[in-house]
Amino acid sequence: MAGTGEIRRAEPADAAAIRALVDAAYAKWIPLIGRLPTPMRADYAQAVLAHRFDLLHSGEDLAALLETTQESDHLLVVNVAVHPKYQGRGYGTGLLAQAESIAAEAGLSRLRLYTNKKYTANLRLYAALGYRVEREEPYDGPGRTLDDDIIVHMVKDLAAGTPQRD
Repeated sequence: MAGTGEIRRAEPADAAAIRALVDAAYAKWIPLIGRLPTPMRADYAQAVLAHRFDLLHSGEDLAALLETTQESDHLLVVNVAVHPKYQGRGYGTGLLAQAESIAAEAGLSRLRLYTNKKYTANLRLYAALGYRVEREEPYDGPGRTLDDDIIVHMVKDLAAGTPQRD
C-alpha cells in the first residue's frame, strides 16, 4: 500500500471514530447530490457488529477504512473512505486491494460495490482497478431530492479467487 499506515480490525469502541471519518470524507459530496450520502446515514454502532471494518491508521489518526460484508457469492464493499487529510496517498486503492485479499481468503471470486453516478472520480478509479458497471438505478432512499440521483452498481471478477494487485 502506498504511504505508511497500519491496518487493524475495528471493534465496537471504534464506532465514534468511524462516524467522524465518514462524515469528514463524504461531506464534500452533499452539495453535488443534494442530500446526505448513504454512508453518512449509517448507524456505525450497529454496522461495526454486522460488518467487517478494516481501519487504516497513520500514527494515532484513523486515516481510512474499508467496510465489507460477505454475501453468498461475492464480497460487498459497503464503504471505502479516506479522511480528506490523507487523500492522494493511495490508501483507498490499498484498501480495495485488501478487499480482494478478504474475498480470496473467503473463497469468493467476485467483488461488488456501488457509488453515486455523480462521483465521477470514484467511477474512473474503480474502472482503472478493473471494476465494470453492472447496472444503474435511481436512488430511491432517504433524502432524495434530485431526479438525476443515480446509483451505479459495479463488479470485479477475480481470477479463481486470487487477489489481483493492479
